Amino acid sequence: MIFGETPLDRAEGAILAHSLKAGSRSFKKGRVLSAEDVEALRAAGLDSVIAARLEAGDVHEDEAATVIAEALAGANLSVSAAFTGRCNLIAETRGLAAFDRTRLDALNLVDEAVTVATLAPYDSVVPRQMVATVKIIPFAVPRAVLQRCLELAGTAEVRLAPFRDRRVGLVQTTLPGGKASLLEKTKAAVDTRLAGLDCAPSRERRCRHDPAEIAEALGALKAEGCDLLLVSGASAIVDRRDVVPAGIVLAGGEIDHFGMPVDPGNLMLLAHDGAVPVIGLPGCARSPKLNGLDWVLQRLVAGLAVGPAEIMALGAGGLLKETGGRPLPRAEAVEAAGTEVQRAPRIAAVILAAGQSRRMGPVNKLLAEVGGKPMLRRVAEAVLASKAGPVIVVTGHEPEAVAGALAGLDLRLVHNPDYAAGLSTSLQRGLGAVPAESDGAVVCLGDMPGLTAGAIDRLIAAFNPLEGRAICVPTWQGKRGNPLLFAQRYFAEIQAISGDVGARHLIGEYPEALAEVPMADDAILQDIDTPAALAAFKDAG
Repeated sequence: MIFGETPLDRAEGAILAHSLKAGSRSFKKGRVLSAEDVEALRAAGLDSVIAARLEAGDVHEDEAATVIAEALAGANLSVSAAFTGRCNLIAETRGLAAFDRTRLDALNLVDEAVTVATLAPYDSVVPRQMVATVKIIPFAVPRAVLQRCLELAGTAEVRLAPFRDRRVGLVQTTLPGGKASLLEKTKAAVDTRLAGLDCAPSRERRCRHDPAEIAEALGALKAEGCDLLLVSGASAIVDRRDVVPAGIVLAGGEIDHFGMPVDPGNLMLLAHDGAVPVIGLPGCARSPKLNGLDWVLQRLVAGLAVGPAEIMALGAGGLLKETGGRPLPRAEAVEAAGTEVQRAPRIAAVILAAGQSRRMGPVNKLLAEVGGKPMLRRVAEAVLASKAGPVIVVTGHEPEAVAGALAGLDLRLVHNPDYAAGLSTSLQRGLGAVPAESDGAVVCLGDMPGLTAGAIDRLIAAFNPLEGRAICVPTWQGKRGNPLLFAQRYFAEIQAISGDVGARHLIGEYPEALAEVPMADDAILQDIDTPAALAAFKDAG
């Protein structure tokens, strides 16, 4: 890759290294300069720019990030579209992040140009949370570097082990003079932990603190179909030959490990009875605060291996801080702590389908057949295939026929009785139906049959208000098109617009929030307004 000051007569196709303003136009960092851009820069009095030019054997940052992320992504993770050399792995369900740290380190040691950041191993995650991010540091990487990274990525798989609804049995032992309230407290703490792992409350048996009675209770719970057994002793386990472990062995179990390098949680016992894991609970299990039991339960519920080696490897970080936190699902726990997890943005989609299509003549263009289906249905299917949701369609003209064209699709129809007053009224109706928890919305036109899910996903990948990308606009060779993505914070301002206009004026009013997102083709520029345009689109297809 050639990087540095680049004369304008060599700048076409180069990647702009720094944002700059030339006359009335702004050019953002990362823009691939078109011939028109070069002329605009020259007209503004510039004769060179700082830019990067790819050479033979170089791979663009977005392509490199995408293929590495796809090679890394294991079960229950999706790969976001890449933007500015970043591609994220997103959780599709609740569970634990699982990967081999040594292999991940090897991948990060290949070259400074390629970085992979993840959550800590076995971190608990929630749907839409970011589990890992691949970031290419320069604008491109040599293909040889990329190939080496791909070889290692195949062995450094990052996956998500989902929590499974385990049937958990709990045995509690008693001694003379013991308080029933303590047993109730233990049961409540255990069930709170299980609820945080998507499991039903435990099935409980109580018995005397005696090996034979413990064995009988364990056998009864196993016969009921419990696939995870917990034993809470009236007296703490102090040796692998103590009462609780003796009862486990008498029931047919085998002791795997006693003790763990986690405090609180030191006196935990790990055993198994056939394929059923058995845990002798430490005294801290009665407390709702985080302790070593939580780490072991999470792995067992997620179906991950837990044996002596895994237990003894918990020492680094095993001295747990004194907090008031409960073993809640991660999303609730971080909310209680006043922090946020990194997650994929929640972007709704609004499809504008209320217009009268006057330039089309007597035909409602949205119902015109394109590729064997109504044009609007084709657009809606593309939006539904993207990462945007929920999908809201604003109807107006011929609402029954429009609704019929969308029959069976998972979307919400919102009627605009004021559609004749102009585009702004439909835009306002659509954004007014966007859920409050959405971070933004992508506004799509119903007459763009070439729109793809990939184009929408690329806009969503670019969206990051914290980094100054709160309005995302697709471009093709420097020309701006549709759809547009707006952060939630602009919705109120859009509600004040009137007439037959959309929200494109916000682009000029908030240049610091604008992200121009290059697309792979010119479909973002093609809306169908006339019979001739429809015929040309069909011929091209």
